[in-house]
Amino acid sequence: MLFHFKNQFPQLNPFWDKYLEFQQRQEVAAKTILLAEGTVSQNYIFIEKGCVRAFFNNNGDDKTVQFFFENEGLTSFESFINDTPGQFTIETIEPSVVYLLPKQYVIRLMEELSSEPYFARLIMQVSAGRQTHYINEFVSFIRDKPEQRYQKLLTERPHIIQRVPQHYIASYLGVSTVHLSRIKSKLAKGKLHF
Repeated sequence: MLFHFKNQFPQLNPFWDKYLEFQQRQEVAAKTILLAEGTVSQNYIFIEKGCVRAFFNNNGDDKTVQFFFENEGLTSFESFINDTPGQFTIETIEPSVVYLLPKQYVIRLMEELSSEPYFARLIMQVSAGRQTHYINEFVSFIRDKPEQRYQKLLTERPHIIQRVPQHYIASYLGVSTVHLSRIKSKLAKGKLHF
């Protein structure tokens, strides 16, 4: 687990390297389901190449909650830790190369790492970073207009705009594709005011 932090914590390389052999490399097409909503997560997923989204079904409509790209890792953490049905579907957007590390090896790796002095710092950094990100997303969704959220994507995470199909971006912003087209048109004409 957490192989995407390998470069930040080179002192832990012996641990990372030991578990590389247990990762299952998969080359998958776009729209491949890596974890279906309602199933228990059994793998930690690392993205070597490609783009992945997490979404849930809301009365027949997909609601995208997050995008993931190269050198990022993910799973449905609550499901993975508690052996409960996952609330999200994890699906590739592009043809992708992913590595799956089965839960039994994640647990073993975590147990080995827990005695390392750097591990607590790593976990705190990861947890703080993710919590900050999700709190900011939550607050923005309540406070900001869709136009403001789209503008933030353009300035802070333009790679999402460049690589993700518009209907997924609309779903992520909580608007229809028609509304997103209007936002983009107004922005292009310089008519967006906040």
